[in-house]
Amino acid sequence: MKKFRALILNKKNESQSISYKLISENQLMEGDTLVRINYSTINYKDALAITNKRPIIKKWPMIPGVDLAGVIKRSSNKNFQKGDKVILNGYGVGESHYGGFSQIAKVNSKWLTKLPEFLTPFEAMAIGSAGLTAMLSIMQIQKHLKPSDGKILVTGATGGVGSISVMILSKLGYDVIAGSGKKEDVFLSNLGAKEIVTRDYFNHNDKLLNHQEWVGVIDVVGSKTLANIISRTYYGGIVVVCGLAEGVDLPTNMMPFIIRAITLKGVESIHTSQRLKQNAWNSLSKVIDKKKLKNLTTKIKLTEVESYSKKLLNSKIKGRIVIDLMRD
Repeated sequence: MKKFRALILNKKNESQSISYKLISENQLMEGDTLVRINYSTINYKDALAITNKRPIIKKWPMIPGVDLAGVIKRSSNKNFQKGDKVILNGYGVGESHYGGFSQIAKVNSKWLTKLPEFLTPFEAMAIGSAGLTAMLSIMQIQKHLKPSDGKILVTGATGGVGSISVMILSKLGYDVIAGSGKKEDVFLSNLGAKEIVTRDYFNHNDKLLNHQEWVGVIDVVGSKTLANIISRTYYGGIVVVCGLAEGVDLPTNMMPFIIRAITLKGVESIHTSQRLKQNAWNSLSKVIDKKKLKNLTTKIKLTEVESYSKKLLNSKIKGRIVIDLMRD
C-alpha cells in the first residue's frame, strides 16, 4: 500500500509534539469515502491547535486541518463518484477526526460539499472556512440590509474572514468600513474598503449609546470592541458575530437592543447544514473576485505549517494561507 505524507500532532503529559510522517490508509480513522487532498488551509483555529495555545484537539494523536479540498478516490455513497471534486469544512475534522493536513483523508460522505463548477480546489481553500463564514455572515447582512441602507463595518479586516468579507461586500455594492489593528491602507483599499479605522478607535466606550455610525457589522473580535461597536450601530441595524479574537466576554447593556432595535446574530460554519453550506459555496463561486483572491493568498508546503501558524497568531499574515498537498 502506497504511503502518503501527513502532519501529526501528539501529546504526552502537557507536552505537544509535531511530526511529519509517511503513513498508510489503514492508519486513518473510519469513513465511507477516501479523498485525495489537493489543498488545505490554515485557519485561526488550526493555528491555535498547532501552537497549543488553546485545547482545540479532542483526540490524540491527531492530523489537524479543519478544511480540505480534493478528489474522491472511492466512496460507498452513491451520491459521490470517483473523480468528483469536493470540499470539507468543519464537523470536528482536524479536532476529533483526522483532518486536512494530509495527502489522503478518509471521511464521512455526509460531511462533503461538492465543489462548485466555477471554483478550483486551490480557490476553494483560498476561501476556506474563513471565506465560508464570511459568506454566511454576508447572507445575514443581505437578509436585513440593501447597499443603499448605509455603511457596513468589518473588523479584523486583514484576516481571513475579514478580508473576504470586505472583498465580497464591496463587490455587492455596499460601502465598507474596514477595521484593523494593522496599518494596511493600500491592502484594504484594494479589497474595496471605502474607509479604514484602526483598533484604537474601539478602545473607549463610556456611553450606553454612542453616536450612530454603521447600519451593519461583521465582527470577528468580540469583547470590549464588540460592545463599543454595538453602541455605535444605527437603529434597526444588524451585528453579525463570528469570532472572539479579543475575548469571549461581552460587557454591553440592553439599551442598543431595546432603544435602537439592533439585532445581534451569531454565525458559525462547523455544524451549518449541508444545504446552507452548498448554497453559500455556490454564491461564493459567483461573487468572489478570483484575481483579488489570488493576490491575498500565500501558498506554502506542508512542512511550513508550524512556522506560518505562529505568524498567523502574531498578526504577521495578511489574507489567506493555502497548503499545497500535491507536492511530496
